[in-house]
Amino acid sequence: MPTQTKKQYTPEFKFRLVMETIKNESATAVARKYGLNFGLLAKWKNYFWEHGKQVFEANSDKEKEELRKTVAKLERIIGRKEIELNLLKNFSSFYESQNTT
Repeated sequence: MPTQTKKQYTPEFKFRLVMETIKNESATAVARKYGLNFGLLAKWKNYFWEHGKQVFEANSDKEKEELRKTVAKLERIIGRKEIELNLLKNFSSFYESQNTT
């Protein structure tokens, strides 16, 4: 018996259908037109209403926090690399002084 896979829709497709629903004011007709379940389209529309304002925000708080974490991680990596570089320079100097005598 073949297994059913969950159909994936692109964000662009979802947005286009939600906008069509808003313009036409008939989610049932739009769902029927594209062969979708009305409940799924209603879910997309509700999500759009709840999160649509984020489109106009410069950066959401979540994005800012993720960027801060990334910067902190990169700063730690740079710090480690500087320590490694200094250790290698010191070792190299020490090794050269041992070979010249």
